[in-house]
Amino acid sequence: MTVGTQLEECIAGVQSAAASMKTFALQTQDQQAKQTFQQLAQTLDGAVDTLQQRQKYIQEQEPQYKQQ
Repeated sequence: MTVGTQLEECIAGVQSAAASMKTFALQTQDQQAKQTFQQLAQTLDGAVDTLQQRQKYIQEQEPQYKQQ
């Protein structure tokens, strides 16, 4: 498994976790829990952005890792 593939899988996993947090926030009636889930989703969205920037950098530096 290439670095590019591993990074792509990591991004997908973090995106999935963020989506779960957003779903939990919508489903709960507890305002404190809702706020916690929303904050976690926001943090995970930031992590996705960071990982995608890293992915772009790797693809620019090492074209062999570029996903097809």
